[in-house]
Amino acid sequence: MKSILFVKTSSLGDVVHHCPAVSDAAAALPGAAIDWVVEAPFAGVAAMHPAVRRVIPIGMRRWRNALWDPATWSEMGEFRRSLAAQRYDAVIDTQGLLKSALVCRFASGTKHGMDRSSAREPMAARFYDVRHMVPRGLHAVERNRRLTAASLGYELKEKCHYGLRINDAAPSAGAYSVLLTMTSREDKLWPESRWVELGRELGVPVVLPWGSDPERERAERIARGVGDGKVPERMSLAQLGELFFKARNVVGLDTGLTHLAAALGAATVGIYCGSDPALTGLYGAAHAKNVGAPGRTPEVAEVLKSLS
Repeated sequence: MKSILFVKTSSLGDVVHHCPAVSDAAAALPGAAIDWVVEAPFAGVAAMHPAVRRVIPIGMRRWRNALWDPATWSEMGEFRRSLAAQRYDAVIDTQGLLKSALVCRFASGTKHGMDRSSAREPMAARFYDVRHMVPRGLHAVERNRRLTAASLGYELKEKCHYGLRINDAAPSAGAYSVLLTMTSREDKLWPESRWVELGRELGVPVVLPWGSDPERERAERIARGVGDGKVPERMSLAQLGELFFKARNVVGLDTGLTHLAAALGAATVGIYCGSDPALTGLYGAAHAKNVGAPGRTPEVAEVLKSLS
């Protein structure tokens, strides 16, 4: 039985984008034991993939903020010992960053990653035993898939398949829509007035999750404008997955949660205002569409048309 360790630690969107590569490996190598190192806050996504045998949480973000704490060094040492305890046939870093390459080096087994011309941080290539060229202009999902196929020696034949599962049921067109109005950059935001207009036109109650106080305040303003909007208590990743899975549809900005909704099979529209959907947009999901582009903020009518 072939054993594989994937290193894709963050962020949420990147973790979701790696799931099709896991599906490919499981299909190409039946019975393979697949483990995955991922930042603890995103471990729930890796756990949603039935082909993943073991999810190995890492706390790099937390460790960086507490480097002078002896407990941090103790935790880091325990992580390294745990990772090195098993030898893998292939250790694959699909992130291509120095931090992920260092994690890759802690594992036992042949290390694979992108070459200098392909990696997001070229210096990361120095830490791999085998380096692969992957075109930079491809969507992130396809870069992950190609690197994994090259590392494990199979050809890509199947279409992109995320493989994520909440439970054994199929996604349901529920009696509510989810609006994901938060994102990491100001230039990715959609005007609040358009969110209000969209919410009024959808014809069903809307739910507006949030992750920070400013995001909650924005969600509350939009909910008041819509009239029948609901702003829930802060939700965990697992709870959000259930919310998306049962929703009639999901509309969101360029954020990891929008990618998760699409990967779970929800009818999803991604709104792009400050980033290029050709590189990081919703991709390969049967019921997902992208609208907008850098410098072209989509109108409400365009979003509604994509939902129809």
